Amino acid sequence: MTFERPTLTQLIERAQGDIDARLPGADSRLRRNTLDVLARVHAGAMSGAYGMLDDISRFLPDVAESDRLRRWCSIFGIVPKAAVSATGTVTLTGNDDLTAGAGTILTRADGGRYVITADSTIAGTTATASVTAEGEGMAGAMDAGQSLTFLSPVAGIAAICTVDAPGLIGGVDDESDDALRARLLLRLRSPIRGGAASDYVSWARDVAEVTRAWVYENWDGLGTVKVLFVMDGRDDIIPTSDDVTLVATHIDPLRPVCAEVTVAAPIATALDLTIHPVPDSADIRAAITAELSDLISREAEPGGTILISHIREAISIAAGETDHTLTTPSANVTVSAGHISTLGTITWS
Repeated sequence: MTFERPTLTQLIERAQGDIDARLPGADSRLRRNTLDVLARVHAGAMSGAYGMLDDISRFLPDVAESDRLRRWCSIFGIVPKAAVSATGTVTLTGNDDLTAGAGTILTRADGGRYVITADSTIAGTTATASVTAEGEGMAGAMDAGQSLTFLSPVAGIAAICTVDAPGLIGGVDDESDDALRARLLLRLRSPIRGGAASDYVSWARDVAEVTRAWVYENWDGLGTVKVLFVMDGRDDIIPTSDDVTLVATHIDPLRPVCAEVTVAAPIATALDLTIHPVPDSADIRAAITAELSDLISREAEPGGTILISHIREAISIAAGETDHTLTTPSANVTVSAGHISTLGTITWS
């Protein structure tokens, strides 16, 4: 039976009921009565005991949190993914031969700070400088075209610089308890077995930002293994070539010596939709878009199928929607091997 911690009010009522039952004629519910005081003191003590029991009940790995969860992970050699700072480049403008030195601080309008990581010398009135956010996590991300300002102006170099494409990216927050617990449970349910398909999934997901992975055995002959993966925390879930190299480098020393492993990114195939929602408003459109994004992140996989019934269901459960007409697609959507469905353009009719 599931343990359920009683509230302090419930404990007080229980204590008062017990006292009244054992002392005929007594009324422990009278305010400022000695029996009322005793009932409340007893209930307070029991609340602390029940609190300890509630904490103990969260010991097992499927409900463990914080330090206890990380202790379980340490037993199985699972390392929580640490936060990573956003990085990218900015364009400086100014007089030729002037240098913005490594360590120079740039600031964002909200006070966020960024560091130039290598000396950047102006040539032809511009220079490209590599920068890293001082703080870790997704909060350091910036879009291309946004501006940063020198904390201490450099004579001859414009005080404002511009973020280059594709922006300051790669910032990752500390791994959440839910994500870490999911990796722990995957390890417990599918223990490492010297190169089983589930091993490759675990190894891929050990890499920062990797959220889902798929393994294909003997895909190009006996002993060949192909690993595809995505990064759901990004606007574009498809990994870059650098991401593929990082995962491949992580898996290489862990794989069986006889396995020939290929790590690759799936190819995005946009799922375009034409929808007429009833009623139709900006809020309802946003809610439908969010539900469809969640559906695709849960069910899309390389070579997989998105059921049209699930698409209709996702639209129907959007907040505010009472009815809709789905024109496109008109049937289940199946992508080719190596391709994965991503949310494309929604046309509102």
